[in-house]
Amino acid sequence: TFILNGFSLFMIGSSSRDYLLNKEISDYDFVTDATPTEIEKFLNVDSTFKKFGVVKLKYMGKHIDIATLRMENDYINNRHPSNITFVKDIFLDYKRRDFTINTLCMDSNGNIIDLLGAMEDLDNKVIKTVGSPRYKIKEDSLRILRSIRFASNLGFRIDDKTKHYLRKYGYL
Repeated sequence: TFILNGFSLFMIGSSSRDYLLNKEISDYDFVTDATPTEIEKFLNVDSTFKKFGVVKLKYMGKHIDIATLRMENDYINNRHPSNITFVKDIFLDYKRRDFTINTLCMDSNGNIIDLLGAMEDLDNKVIKTVGSPRYKIKEDSLRILRSIRFASNLGFRIDDKTKHYLRKYGYL
């Protein structure tokens, strides 16, 4: 674990996924147990998305998003959570994520933290939702387009169960 001003920090999501696929990383995603307010005390960040637990900064020409570990629930408009709770447990944060391949987490030593078997999905080049695709796609319909984009850009296939619900909820 990388410790920054007393808080844990992990690289996650597309950054870890692309690193493991030997792809160029265009922007970086990190998670931390620090809240946006705590982060503002030691980093000069863009706090536009603070209410969602996300701050942004630029460093050496790279875009960096730092998200506070959180749980989300009660999505409205098939897109945004109405309730966010900051947590300290990375597993609780994993559950809110869209696709397994975006849950891969890396610590400062390059160790992979894979609590959901995402490495297998990465190795098999498959897009699967975290948990039930029926609920994941309904709660945030942008995941329909994201899954297609990931499959296209990465050369992956979408697993059958996820594909079924992408079609079923495509009208969203």
